Amino acid sequence: ESLRSELYHDKSQVSVTMVQMPALNTPQFDWTKSRMPRRARPVPPIFQPEVAARAIYWAAHHNRPELYVGFPSEKAIWANRLMPRLLDRYLARNGFSSQQTDEPEDPNRPNNLYDSVDGDYGAHGRFDARSTDSSQMLWATERRGQLAVGAIAASLAGALLLSRLNSKGDR
Repeated sequence: ESLRSELYHDKSQVSVTMVQMPALNTPQFDWTKSRMPRRARPVPPIFQPEVAARAIYWAAHHNRPELYVGFPSEKAIWANRLMPRLLDRYLARNGFSSQQTDEPEDPNRPNNLYDSVDGDYGAHGRFDARSTDSSQMLWATERRGQLAVGAIAASLAGALLLSRLNSKGDR
């Protein structure tokens, strides 16, 4: 937001979009250093990295200040805005365990804290079976204009129908 303000001040033609991501099925959970007792995981619901890629591509071609990629992102942001301390307490009780699987963590496994880990890890992590490859929120955001036109048309049609029904009832 600060950067956006500076760009406006400088009358720059550069636009900035903050893309709010949900949990993503990436290999980071296999090579980041962790001191948790059990293996790390993204907090469900989990989205495939292609969802993030589509969102970033869309954001790069549309001038929007912010883009929520999944309902979990929006839910977390609104909860933090409306009741931050309650959310902090909830996460203190539930967040730690929800970031872990039931499998024990191997404290000696390779990690990328100080050096990169050898190998090609691709874009997908080990959570393909638990991940979704679409986001209804992103779909609706990409079609916001058409959905607004459809909602207005449906409202007008409903008002017209109600008006006709009322005029027939007055006879």
